[in-house]
Amino acid sequence: MKHILKILTLLVAISAFWIGLLQASIVPHSYTLLLPIYLVVALGCYGLLMVGIGLMQFPTCPQEAMLLQQDIVEAKDFLRKKGIDVGSS
Repeated sequence: MKHILKILTLLVAISAFWIGLLQASIVPHSYTLLLPIYLVVALGCYGLLMVGIGLMQFPTCPQEAMLLQQDIVEAKDFLRKKGIDVGSS
């Protein structure tokens, strides 16, 4: 719930800033009308950047990988005991 309030507050603040720019005519009217599009594009670029950085810094966990392989072997043994064919590998 707190995140929704933060997002709504941010949207209201950005909307108020945009309406203020439209009313004050500080920035040319044609540029001001394009600001929401620029904002969406900028947020999209930021999101892609954060995903890319997260993928580059994704930690490798060799111990967790070994535990996962061990769990897979145990699950296959359990299924074989129940008479279910799980393949040769």
